[in-house]
Amino acid sequence: MPNPAKLRILPLGGLGEIGKNMMLIQYENDGIIIDTGIMFPENDMLGIDYIIPDFQYVIDQLEEGLTVHGIIITHGHEDHTGAIGHVLDALPVPVYATALTAGLLEIKMRSFGHTDHPLHVFKAGDVLRLGPFSVETFHVCHSIPDGVGLGINTPVGLVVHSSDFKFDHTPVDGWPPDFARLAEFAQRGVLALLADSTNADQEGWTPSERVIDRAFDEVFARAKGRIIVATFASLISRIQQVAQAAQKYDRKMAVAGHSMVEYIKVATRLGYLKLPPDLMVPVDRANKMPPHEIVIMATGTQGEPSAVLGRLAWGEHRQLEIERGDTVIMSAHPIPGNEELVHRTINKLIQRGAHVIYDPIARVHVSGHARRDELKLLINLLRPKFFIPVHGELRHLTQHSLLAQELGIPAQNIAVVENGMEILLSPDRLEVGERVPGGYVFVDGKGVGDVGPIVMRDRETLGRDGFVSVLVLIDAETGELIEPPEVISRGFVFLRDASGLIEMAQERIAEIVRRHERGSLTVAIQDALSKMFYTETKRRPMTFAFVREVSMAE
Repeated sequence: MPNPAKLRILPLGGLGEIGKNMMLIQYENDGIIIDTGIMFPENDMLGIDYIIPDFQYVIDQLEEGLTVHGIIITHGHEDHTGAIGHVLDALPVPVYATALTAGLLEIKMRSFGHTDHPLHVFKAGDVLRLGPFSVETFHVCHSIPDGVGLGINTPVGLVVHSSDFKFDHTPVDGWPPDFARLAEFAQRGVLALLADSTNADQEGWTPSERVIDRAFDEVFARAKGRIIVATFASLISRIQQVAQAAQKYDRKMAVAGHSMVEYIKVATRLGYLKLPPDLMVPVDRANKMPPHEIVIMATGTQGEPSAVLGRLAWGEHRQLEIERGDTVIMSAHPIPGNEELVHRTINKLIQRGAHVIYDPIARVHVSGHARRDELKLLINLLRPKFFIPVHGELRHLTQHSLLAQELGIPAQNIAVVENGMEILLSPDRLEVGERVPGGYVFVDGKGVGDVGPIVMRDRETLGRDGFVSVLVLIDAETGELIEPPEVISRGFVFLRDASGLIEMAQERIAEIVRRHERGSLTVAIQDALSKMFYTETKRRPMTFAFVREVSMAE
């Protein structure tokens, strides 16, 4: 008899990193996709706007007969929604999301021209029937309302995907986690658990969102001037908390940042934000009001230069300026890799006279992800046969694996993998299969995937050592230099102060012209100058030579 088919789990993003979450669940020729997120670029990714998962493998599998029955988006954060437009450009399949998440997705889909694409709205607790998969959705608490986890009934067994979660007993929206559904899953028997690992290296229990109310109350009570609260555009619950504090202390609220304005409109229309009509004022009116009467919501907590807070820090915002006496609240934690940018932004704000408050100075932000005690509770609630840590860098996944072993799950029943490594599940076995080709897909302006490792290395070299360009004019008949070569440099040396180095370069070029065949001059000049510059400066600028033959008879 042929071997029975196995369930295939293929992470395309989010494992081995923070961000760009995307996963394919496949049985034979049927599949579903969970999330389509982006990741912010690291400091050395010069010029990159954001990064999306490499899902070329899924595109190739469609040609081999794979049917993707739907894309399920678990919640509205960028690292789970941001790539939806790019994915739909290549994979025209239905999208499923809860009401708030769908509202935020519509904004992104519209910007990519997917105005009529099927977008199905469901409620936590609904069951989605997608090919051979019956997906039971259940409510989870996170730092955005309307998040869901997934109980995926497959032909080989029940697979539970936690999504981003924490066990918050006092959430801002008053909607606690669905413990009953988790317990019911355990009664049926859970084949495999895929669980959020972001805080797997932090002991204890993640504080409730409610602690932020107390911190905001203290800051608002003390602040004498304007209050500027920076947070993620999609952090709807935080916006509600700021609005409540503003009302209590008789302040009006203005919003700076296009994405946050759009998200607030959607959340208000759907009833997830409750903002009194007289609370909101436009930014231009806020500029004319007494400082103690205004609070401004802004984007840019990750130090992004183009976001509102970054432009305020550098004095480049068109409508707003930091004023001495302003209080700036950073209501977000730096995403790993963004610490330097965030700290630089804080320092610049302080230089401009602002009083900057951030965690751990005050509890103005708490994580939306479960810590170790909550992760233990989830495992003990479900008692899965197999365990797969997801959502986190390799260090987080490893710590989550060790925690699961402490709770009695055998090491051979745990798979710690990074993006592209397939996991094969049968009712009695877990295997790690082959790696699927893939990696980062950089988005730079309108370019998607046209910037690769070679271009990034060139940008790094240019950013570190600059470049030198030389123009060499040669007599077409005699092969001699017509005039001294013209040397242009940017980011390498200041030419006015490096006349000796430039003269050495010109002499070296003249020597090469006398000795080399014309056809090999360009490469010979570039190689010689590169060696000379490194010998003299211990730097390696990108060096370009342009050799032009000119007929003097003309």
